[in-house]
Amino acid sequence: MPQMKAIRVEEFGDPSVMQLTEVERPKPGEGEVLIEVKSAGVNYADTMRRQNQYVVRQELPFIPGSEVAGVVSALGSGAEDVSEGDRVVTLLGTDGYAEYAVAPARNLIPIPEGMGFDEAAAIPLQGMTAYHVIKTSGALQEGESLLVHAAAGGVGYLAVQMAKLLGAGTVIATASTQEKLDLARELGADVLINYTEEDWPQKVKEATDGKGADVIMEMVGGDFPQKNLSCLNAFGRMVVFGAASGDRGSLVPAALMKKNHVVAGFYLPQIMRRPELFGPSMKELLGWISSGQVKLNIGGRYGLSEARQAHEDLQGRKTTGKLVLNP
Repeated sequence: MPQMKAIRVEEFGDPSVMQLTEVERPKPGEGEVLIEVKSAGVNYADTMRRQNQYVVRQELPFIPGSEVAGVVSALGSGAEDVSEGDRVVTLLGTDGYAEYAVAPARNLIPIPEGMGFDEAAAIPLQGMTAYHVIKTSGALQEGESLLVHAAAGGVGYLAVQMAKLLGAGTVIATASTQEKLDLARELGADVLINYTEEDWPQKVKEATDGKGADVIMEMVGGDFPQKNLSCLNAFGRMVVFGAASGDRGSLVPAALMKKNHVVAGFYLPQIMRRPELFGPSMKELLGWISSGQVKLNIGGRYGLSEARQAHEDLQGRKTTGKLVLNP
């Protein structure tokens, strides 16, 4: 059987558990296509799966990677509206860190003319996450303030730019270094805060005339959920879409009552199951990118054999923008 190179995880743990190996090339089934992967997105979700700390339990062994861009190389029976040679990007559950991957034809997104594979891989997961955390789960209203943590990271980089397009009045960006804060300013952030300083919640309140932010994007975990609630405006919404620290944190439900706070969760696969949410938003996002209103940033390119280093750099907060693997 034809073989391919892939990153395989046979035990949970740190980046060293990811092994470059030869595995059998998958075959597309009914309604599926085989994609020759040109670029695979690297996301915090991948690091969480590697540690078995993801939203859903991860079974072993597995190939990490949920985001791939490449060329359709074979069609399964019943695959419609797609041809061999098409340039596409899609989201998977896993199996993206490989030379080839199988995906349902119905979930393929054509890559716009003039857009590269690395750029395409930067869009679906992080772009759709930023969009729907702000608009759908966060229910941002015109003129409201938005707090974006890790503003120079993959989701944050896009969220800062989308915020004004989606109606934000004041965009508050946090990051861990001055260099990253300067980048957030270039992207359009109005207020810059270093979240390594203990008093960052007070600075959020100062930036909002003592009220607190109306919408907060929470993906850190640890003590951040509690600190976020301390600088969330009355009737404000905190949307939880990750726990990059590895610590999911905790909340006291009754504490939400005093200021009518809302805590919402966000999980992108639920959006994928709702075509009326996914399709139009993806079209709008691609339009913003094509027009230059939203810019992409490939913060690091790694070979498949460098997947460990990519995870170490991502978790070590050494990067900005989107990281990709090039099989």
